[in-house]
Amino acid sequence: MPETQVGIVGAGPAGLMLGELLAAADVETVILEDRSRDYVESRVRAGVLEHGTVERMDALGLGSRMHRDGLVHHGIYLQFNGERHHIDFGEHTGGKSIMVYGQQEVVKDLVAARLAGQRDLNFEAKVSRITDFNGPLGEGMPTVHYSVSGLDKELNCQIVVGADGYHGVSRQMVSPGSMRTYSREYPYAWLGILAEVEPSTDELIYAFHDRGFAMHSLRSPSVSRLYLQVDPTDSIDAWSDERIWEELQVRLHAGGWSLKEGPVLEKGITPMRSFVTEPMRFGRLFLAGDAAHIVPPTGAKGLNLAVTDVVVLAAALIDYFRSGDQRGLDQYSDSCLKRIWQAQNFSTMMTTLLHLDGTDDQFGRRLQRARQQQVVNSRSAAKTLSENYVGLPLAEPNR
Repeated sequence: MPETQVGIVGAGPAGLMLGELLAAADVETVILEDRSRDYVESRVRAGVLEHGTVERMDALGLGSRMHRDGLVHHGIYLQFNGERHHIDFGEHTGGKSIMVYGQQEVVKDLVAARLAGQRDLNFEAKVSRITDFNGPLGEGMPTVHYSVSGLDKELNCQIVVGADGYHGVSRQMVSPGSMRTYSREYPYAWLGILAEVEPSTDELIYAFHDRGFAMHSLRSPSVSRLYLQVDPTDSIDAWSDERIWEELQVRLHAGGWSLKEGPVLEKGITPMRSFVTEPMRFGRLFLAGDAAHIVPPTGAKGLNLAVTDVVVLAAALIDYFRSGDQRGLDQYSDSCLKRIWQAQNFSTMMTTLLHLDGTDDQFGRRLQRARQQQVVNSRSAAKTLSENYVGLPLAEPNR
């Protein structure tokens, strides 16, 4: 039966980044991913990298393609009923910026690095369960049970990391009485399209309109990513390309500016939710990324939270394997959850600032309008938004 120091379930950004961070410190890992390589490298997800995520890619020597193909942004536009305002991140954060670079591109870079280093990466390895993970470190070994091409296999690990997403197996292995979950479902969804058309903006546009939220993002000099607020029960079949462009034209309209249109390459509807699991450690099983938390996409935090989870976890694992120091692993949940709840707060603020809630609450609409005016007219409010958007600093663990 094969053995390794750390078994990682999931080859998304969290699992792959953790593998690279540990490889740099000569910690052995095996990654198991139930999907194909083509699937994980092509699924379109987040596209905004925080300042710290960019620095982490650079530190691992994985930034060359990102800097060549990614788009550096120094701010965003907030638009309220046709009036557009620029929030300058650099002015409020000492020159920090973000990078627009698709999650699938980050995954491609991480997969290429792992394969180039001849480190163990198994696609289409379907994990069915994880056993023997309860109990203190150093006593016994958890086992990951999986199958490849119909053949049952087992992997023994000193530690297992569940980085297999919200619907993955890892969190399902935990006894419900051992964790507490917090969640919120939002009364709207995003209809997103990927369009083969030059972006009509130099930086992201977040637009509030009486018909609902709209967003203009970017993926490359020739590909645009755009979103519309829709009802969670809407069917994508009800939204023809023509209807989507018509609605985008209305909601993004601003004087002296025009929206370019082009062929729609992909489209889909994504419901919005918030979710947090506490704690994120269960004996020798650690959860990271979407397996432990989900944020609404308005704050561009999902991918970045996954990266910061594994940065904290990698440092703790390296201490443990080098010297037996367990303090970082003991503090993993608390260290990550502080940042996760800050990101939930920011993402919820951005979401409620920019979306219609579907009710007739005129008092609430007036409060929303007041918050919109504050964020564009108050320097301190703009500074808070900027600091959160480019990424809050990692909290140093207690030693």
